Amino acid sequence: MIRTVRSREVYRNPWMTVREDDVQRPDGSPGLYGVVDKPDFALVIPRDADGGFHLVEQYRYPVAGRYWEFPQGSWPAGHEGEAPLDLARAELREETGLRADRMTYLGRMHVAYGYASQGCHVFLAEELTEGAPEREATEADMRQRRVAPDEWRALIRGGRVTDAATLAAYTLLGLHLGGAG
Repeated sequence: MIRTVRSREVYRNPWMTVREDDVQRPDGSPGLYGVVDKPDFALVIPRDADGGFHLVEQYRYPVAGRYWEFPQGSWPAGHEGEAPLDLARAELREETGLRADRMTYLGRMHVAYGYASQGCHVFLAEELTEGAPEREATEADMRQRRVAPDEWRALIRGGRVTDAATLAAYTLLGLHLGGAG
C-alpha cells in the first residue's frame, strides 16, 4: 500500500483545497501525488413516468461551453455532513423547481479518483410536481428542459451531454431499471 510521508496544502478557496503529498510506494520508491479535496455532491435524475428526463444547461467555465446535465450540486460552506438526500431534494428544487414524492438512492461514485477525493451521491426522483426554480446567483444563466428518451440519446450522441457524473448516473439508472434506461 502507498504510505503518505508528508502532506502540505498548496492552495485553498471556498470550494476546494489542493494538497501535495510525498508518498512511499510499496516497493519503497518515493512518489508525489497532487490531490484536489472537494466535498461530495448530490446528482438527481428527475424522471417522468414515460421515461423522459428533466435536464439543466449552464455555462461551465473550465471548458468554456454550455452543456446539458442532470441537476447537481454540493452544500454551501457550513452545511457539510448533512444528509445527501436533503441535498438532492434542495438541488432539484433550486435548479428545476421540481419536487419529488419518491426519491430512490442509486449509489455513490467517485468523480475523478485519480486526482480528487470528491464523491457523488446519485438519486432517482420520480412522481414529480412542478414549481418555480430557486436558483443561486451562480445559476442565473441556467436553462432547463424536459427531454423524451430519444431526445436524451440524441443529446449524448451530439456531444451536448458530456458531464461524466451525468453519464455515469445514467448507467446506475440502467442497472436500477434492470438494463433499460
